[in-house]
Amino acid sequence: MTDVATEAEGTGLVFHPMDQFIVKPLFGEGPVMWYTPTNAALWMLIAVACVVALFVLGTRGRAIIPSRLQSVAEVFYGFIYKMVEDVTGHDGVKYFPWIMTLFLFIFFSNMLALIPMSFSPTSHIAVTAVLGFGVFIAVTVIGFVKNGVHFLGLFWMKDAPVFLRPIIAVIEVISYFVRPVSHSIRLAGNITAGHAVLKVFAAFAGIALIAPASILAITAIYALEVLVAVIQAYVFTILTCVYLKDALHPAH
Repeated sequence: MTDVATEAEGTGLVFHPMDQFIVKPLFGEGPVMWYTPTNAALWMLIAVACVVALFVLGTRGRAIIPSRLQSVAEVFYGFIYKMVEDVTGHDGVKYFPWIMTLFLFIFFSNMLALIPMSFSPTSHIAVTAVLGFGVFIAVTVIGFVKNGVHFLGLFWMKDAPVFLRPIIAVIEVISYFVRPVSHSIRLAGNITAGHAVLKVFAAFAGIALIAPASILAITAIYALEVLVAVIQAYVFTILTCVYLKDALHPAH
């Protein structure tokens, strides 16, 4: 959280809470191209490395009495497996590795972003849109592969009055195609808002009169952001499970 605030001539304290979200080249200056190594790419790679390290190092011993790292890995595994099974049913368990990968990537990206001087990949719609639209495309393909044209029954409410069914079908189709947008914006918006608020309060810490109150506020907001990091990973994943359930059982 560097350059939180600067003294501008004749204007006092000026905040730049959005500077922390700028994607920058890791080496040198210049425009960011598709092949340019950036801070966003670095922190996504670190998140992936953390996931790999947790499960490779944590499970290589597979002891009956687990180590702390193995216990953490088992907690993640059991929690996500139960969520997938409870929401999607037995048919959805085969997609557990995919859903677990989504959860762990988002979870570690969110948590690592709380380290001072780090970067938050999930604050960028470009990242969350890839995740959201990836889920949308995958779930749609699964729905048609498993059910064929019967997947379209998801949009046709047989229990509704006949004259309302076409109207409801249009609403359901619109709602379905809005899913990836809301799925991605929800995650990016929550992470961005939390980090921006943290940086604003950090700016006030430089003012002697209100520094103690600002530090207390930063502590409280930071604790809240830890909770938000976990909740947003959970929300993204459980919504993925709900969408997968619709694809597997469109008539339900």
